[in-house]
Amino acid sequence: MNTLTAELRRIAPVRDIVNRVRSLDWGRISGDLGAQGCTVIEKLVSVDECDALARLYSRDDIFRSRVVMEHHGFGRGEYKYFSYPLPGVVSELRTSIYPQLVPIANRWNEAMGVDARYPAKHADFIKRCHHAGQLRPTPLLLQYGSGDYNCLHQDLYGEHVFPIQITILLSEPGRDFTGGEFVLTEQRPRMQSRPEVVPLKQGDAVAFAVHHRPVQGARGIYRVNLRHGVSRLRSGHRHTVGIIFHDAT
Repeated sequence: MNTLTAELRRIAPVRDIVNRVRSLDWGRISGDLGAQGCTVIEKLVSVDECDALARLYSRDDIFRSRVVMEHHGFGRGEYKYFSYPLPGVVSELRTSIYPQLVPIANRWNEAMGVDARYPAKHADFIKRCHHAGQLRPTPLLLQYGSGDYNCLHQDLYGEHVFPIQITILLSEPGRDFTGGEFVLTEQRPRMQSRPEVVPLKQGDAVAFAVHHRPVQGARGIYRVNLRHGVSRLRSGHRHTVGIIFHDAT
């Protein structure tokens, strides 16, 4: 076991993460997601965990690929996709948060007339992804420097898409960087896009809709389309972890 992996296991024991996730106010989280398409989960990750996760970026052996955003027109900055097995804290957050989001995801699909329903356990959903050829893990570590940004986008990756994902800020605004706000846009039918800037502190997470979510209108429920990104950093460096619950083709 390498030093950084051992450090993560020491500062983020599995039982601690599971209990932390269970203790969250999931009624409030569900309500916020339904009303706004996003919600902030404060202090999901400790400062020590944030620092240890950010230091992983210098490693190559735990990642399956590196993407320089400017080369693909995605923005500026870069990110790396973790390979399996995922670092313990990332894996445990992924598997313990997923069951809490399943009732919301299934309720959304029912409201939008989408046939797909999600199993209670994340392992069963990953089996579904793998049977469809979506074999590559999608959790990722992102790194931004001064002038970097992430264009508005959706993390879909294949036929099977879990409709909610999590991003965790590992750096402290004002100390480590300025600018670099998390941004969402929501496009409603025959209306202009609604922007949402989500303020985060180190260790905070934002849960948000990946693609579509249902909205109650005067004539019934309709789908709205969401995209997310990061505004331009004015200075410093910013790291985040993205936890996506489906795998990629």
